[in-house]
Amino acid sequence: MVQNNDPLYIGNEMAAFDRKDRAYYDKFTDEERKKFSTYLMLRYGASVAGSGDLQAYYLMATNERVNKNFFDLNKHPKLQWLTCTTVSPSMGKQHHYWQPAKKKDTSNNKIVKFLEEIYPQLKDDEIALLAEINDRRDIEDLARKHGWDDKSIKAQFK
Repeated sequence: MVQNNDPLYIGNEMAAFDRKDRAYYDKFTDEERKKFSTYLMLRYGASVAGSGDLQAYYLMATNERVNKNFFDLNKHPKLQWLTCTTVSPSMGKQHHYWQPAKKKDTSNNKIVKFLEEIYPQLKDDEIALLAEINDRRDIEDLARKHGWDDKSIKAQFK
């Protein structure tokens, strides 16, 4: 097993995730905080090797506790991290793996274009994931939160 002392090494991040290390984010320098991705914790945290029951638990706990309002907290990465620390059932370090999102053609999708406007800092795959996991009603609510009126929303998305 390779040892890595970098706090942003995914193995170290997931170990902190599993041990519910609520002070982990506080240990970062300002530069490390800019590089830290709570989105990766969400994606890795939901998938573990192990029994079907353990896999189901991590997936359901991540969806219920983290995924549900994750992007509402995008300006509060420490709070996102703290919600991630609630997932582990305190059964020690688990092997987490990346579960890629399903591929979907979103090249001319109006929702994708809207999300790119709202979240210019996100990468294409993150935008695609947002478009995939949110239904039209969620996107319309997001538009309202960003000051769009119902007439503009109808014209853009219908």
